[in-house]
Amino acid sequence: MSADSPPCESCVDVLIIGAGISGIGAAWHLQRRCPSRSFRIVEARADLGGTWDLFRYPGIRSDSDLYTFGYEFKPWRARQAIADGASIKAYLAQTVHENALDRHIDYRKRVIEAQWCTAQRRWEVTLKDEDTGERSLVRARWVFNAAGYYRYDQGHVPAFADQERFRGPIVHPQHWPQELDCSGLRVVVIGSGATAVTLVPALARQAAHVTMLQRTPSYILPVPVEDSMAPRLRSWLGERRAYALTRRLNISRQRWVYTLCRRHPKLARRVIRAVNARMLPKGYPVDLHFNPPYDPWEQRLCVVPGGDLFKAISAGTASVVTGHIERFTASGVLLTTGEHVEADLVVTATGLSLNPLGGIPMLIDGRAIRPADHVTFKGMLLSDLPNMAFAVGYTASSWTLKIGLLCEHFCRLLEHMERNGLEVCTPRTEAGMRTRPLLDFGAGYVQRSVDRLPRQGDRFPWTMSWNYDQDVKVFRRGRVDDPALDFLPAMPPRAGA
Repeated sequence: MSADSPPCESCVDVLIIGAGISGIGAAWHLQRRCPSRSFRIVEARADLGGTWDLFRYPGIRSDSDLYTFGYEFKPWRARQAIADGASIKAYLAQTVHENALDRHIDYRKRVIEAQWCTAQRRWEVTLKDEDTGERSLVRARWVFNAAGYYRYDQGHVPAFADQERFRGPIVHPQHWPQELDCSGLRVVVIGSGATAVTLVPALARQAAHVTMLQRTPSYILPVPVEDSMAPRLRSWLGERRAYALTRRLNISRQRWVYTLCRRHPKLARRVIRAVNARMLPKGYPVDLHFNPPYDPWEQRLCVVPGGDLFKAISAGTASVVTGHIERFTASGVLLTTGEHVEADLVVTATGLSLNPLGGIPMLIDGRAIRPADHVTFKGMLLSDLPNMAFAVGYTASSWTLKIGLLCEHFCRLLEHMERNGLEVCTPRTEAGMRTRPLLDFGAGYVQRSVDRLPRQGDRFPWTMSWNYDQDVKVFRRGRVDDPALDFLPAMPPRAGA
């Protein structure tokens, strides 16, 4: 450490970056499975929750049921299977408090750099106090990056012609003003993804009218607000066994829907269209507004609890317009067809901006690394990067299902290293191995940033798996001492240390 380096604040075995759903899950597993390992969570925000603390727009909710999106170790007790953001954040807070994880979290500490020092076999992580601006240093044997994959400070907003001419406010959901009152306003929501289909019915309860203006339709499916089987199973089996069985049933249901869509896309398209048509007014132009040009699950399916979006359309409080924006006007949006959509408020639900590994600058002995130059190992480590794990969940299922398995495997790896006197673990790729994008997913926010993400290989263990049952075998029961991992034994203690 140079003379002008910040003071060293602490030394830990594992530094977890981010106190969201992934970071909290990692902390629980470490505390439970590796009690001899010290850990610390650093969080740039003032509270826990990550995504569920950041997003505050009307109607914010999960798009996966909480029996699978919740933790395996903590039953979901609320009646709603698809939960609102406040309920999910409360669930995370309960997890932290019940397991005394509060004492491990440092809020308002932003990671501004992480450097691996080969000579010390440690990560040196520079933190910035968001309140005072002061910098400090944490040394860690391992870094577990749970900072997420998109920018918290900026969503994606395309450049619209003449946007400055519009007289009303233009709001991105990621930065929703809490004082914004939509009562009596004509609202245009630009977009057709999960955020848009959540916002439209929520805003329609108070606005004069809401228009979902989409360039391309999405596949949208209604799902029950509550899981009808969960309370019955709870009364028969008790809370924990009922939760485990409900979780298993919902995992199977998710997998069945995904498999149907991918193997029989024409059949899946017909089924989804029939469901949409049944929930919309007779004669509604389903094929214009709900008929995507791609196959089901080439992009994530959007879910609407209780069919709330379809109900708003049927009630006349919301409508869908499909077309391309030519420019903004003083009173709305003009399409290339010549149609003008009147608006007092425009909401740009146009997606996320990806930020691989939380956008944290990472170095090895002073040399900056680019995530795109590295290949993922089992979707949790990166080639040639020592003692660094990261959290990426499923895109075709509940995010947390993958995170839970990944955390288990990470703890098994730490236990293996401790038993065998090992200190450093570095994945090494095979010579000549072909690589491809990490996320084979058609969503715009992925495609815009795919060249900045790490890569995956063409064979195990360098591929990303999206199959929960296969991952159970790999992460929970598979070997941790993979031949692709280069282990170094612990150095003998230095004299006088």
